[in-house]
Amino acid sequence: MKQFAMLGKWHVHAPGYANELNALPGCRVKAVWDPDEAAARAWARSLACQADTLENILADPDIEGVIICNATSDHAPLIIQACRAGKAVFSEKVLALTTQETLSIKQAVLETGVRFAISFPHFSEPAIRFALEIARSGKLGALHYARVRKAHNGATGNWLPPHFYDPIACGGGAMIDLGAHPMYLLCHLLGDPIRVQSAFADLTGHGVEDNAVSLLTFPGGAVGVSETGFLSHRHPFLMEIGGTEGTLLLRDDQVTYCCSETDNKWLSPDKLPDALPSPLAQWALAENQNDIPDYLGINAALRLTRVMEMAYGR
Repeated sequence: MKQFAMLGKWHVHAPGYANELNALPGCRVKAVWDPDEAAARAWARSLACQADTLENILADPDIEGVIICNATSDHAPLIIQACRAGKAVFSEKVLALTTQETLSIKQAVLETGVRFAISFPHFSEPAIRFALEIARSGKLGALHYARVRKAHNGATGNWLPPHFYDPIACGGGAMIDLGAHPMYLLCHLLGDPIRVQSAFADLTGHGVEDNAVSLLTFPGGAVGVSETGFLSHRHPFLMEIGGTEGTLLLRDDQVTYCCSETDNKWLSPDKLPDALPSPLAQWALAENQNDIPDYLGINAALRLTRVMEMAYGR
């Protein structure tokens, strides 16, 4: 039995990760920790596991790995401590708020050799897998443009917890949280940007941006557009990829593309690739770092932090 611990219930995805782990074959959550001891005890009761101290969890030889879901501002010291205890690490995005912190995490991961993955879930989805395969294949020609929009109504629907608007704990608002998904997809498509310009607005008065767009410029002149927000009711996930020889459009799980392969007509694929296991499942079931794809690895996590620093002008 592979046993894990949840470190922090701060992030809204923490309960889902714990439940997913317990549903994986041969896996279970043995312990949980949170700075709020009462919250940890209640969470442990719901999972039929134990609430424990951070020190006891990291010293427990039966616990193989930890899932980091505490405040983003507290990621770096906790992850480094877990690495030095020899625990595999799975982290909610973003990995840390500064490049310096993320480089320290990377050093700890590499020096200790622990298994690491970050939660970039869109890479597992069939429609996005198809879009990325077409883009990499060269069928669209040289890529010069990509746009990704992911938005929800967390602010206008009043379901995001108040601490998601804390600029210290989060490092920002919608862009650093939900906008992380467009950012890592754009960078996977187009590389490392040389410039990022952002337009941020706070329509609901929470003190951080809830409506946001970032324009990324890449070497060679390609541009990417990252759009996000906490205001949009049932807005579909959107992706556009433009190349010199074709274009691909994605709306939720519906894909159409046009290039010489389609006789320059707009067509939908007959079959999409199979869904991959979630990043958490890939990490939990893996035996070593070689089982983790690079796009979920420490360098991909570092690139996202760097891009977010650029987006916020830090």
